[in-house]
Amino acid sequence: MKFLDKRTSGDLVKLMIFIIVTTLSTGVLVVLIGNFTFQASRTYDAVFTDATGVVKGDDIRVAGVKVGSVKNVKIIDRTRAEIEFSVAKSTIVTQSSNVAIRYRNLVGQRYLSVSEGAGNTAPLPAGATIPMSRTQPALDLTVLFNGFKPLFAALSPTDINKLSYELIQVFQGEGGNLEGLLQSTASITQTLADRDQVIGSLINNLNVVLKTFTSRNAQFSDLIVQLKTFLHGLNQDRNVIFDSLDSVSNLTQQTADLATGIRPSFVQDVKGLRGVATNLDKGKDEIDRALQILPIKLTKIGRTAIYGSFFNFYLCQFQGRIKLPGGSYLPITDDTGGARCHLT
Repeated sequence: MKFLDKRTSGDLVKLMIFIIVTTLSTGVLVVLIGNFTFQASRTYDAVFTDATGVVKGDDIRVAGVKVGSVKNVKIIDRTRAEIEFSVAKSTIVTQSSNVAIRYRNLVGQRYLSVSEGAGNTAPLPAGATIPMSRTQPALDLTVLFNGFKPLFAALSPTDINKLSYELIQVFQGEGGNLEGLLQSTASITQTLADRDQVIGSLINNLNVVLKTFTSRNAQFSDLIVQLKTFLHGLNQDRNVIFDSLDSVSNLTQQTADLATGIRPSFVQDVKGLRGVATNLDKGKDEIDRALQILPIKLTKIGRTAIYGSFFNFYLCQFQGRIKLPGGSYLPITDDTGGARCHLT
């Protein structure tokens, strides 16, 4: 029993030590992540034209050293942003101090950089507001990177990230990375030189396209004018077109109902028409011969009706035969010999 008590006491001590160490470690992480400071500080406000990306807890730095953090960001007058921040009491913010929003990394995190400007060096009272004349918003990366878009198209993602970060550092006034920027630019130039043949072919092909386009400038202008006229006409007749579409839609519905009612008979008619077409195909030679001699017959028949709505016939010759009782035939022939029988 005494052995179990000693063992239980030892486990209890180990558990307490574990809880204390874990609690202290968690507290340190909370302090580091939350940017908590336990030293005296002063609070200031700074007005910016744009504070996009700045959030509570972002660093306040002087010469690259963290001296405070952002406390709050709010909008004033719907056109300006006011950032409330605190700095260590040992940090001197003067009447001429400038505050600028900088990029901490390519992920988009920001920090506020406080620097000394020209003018009055008297300390700025706690709670004072730094006007927009002494603040600077973050660099507009969209405008910056759009200018480098043709170069980025020829680079790998790794090179793009490296060059982008160095560009941000240089344009934010953090010189020291200029040499790295030049080295990256040299790498870009070398990459473009390696693709000289491809770029040359692209330019040549583009020249051919532009030359062809230039030679047909008049036709292209006419096409644009005609297209404009066509679209203008469509715009003027849009009500008529819409009404026509409605009419077509109604006609389609009515036709569909009509086809539904006659569908059984219509199917039989189509089958019968198929049989007629088959018979016509079998006798196409005879039909072709009849169509060829039809004009001649119609001409002759037309002659018999030139006197009115009746046909005139004149017997020019008669031929026949009579069968006799013995099985022989008696021929009968009659020829009037009239002059009209010799007309062609």
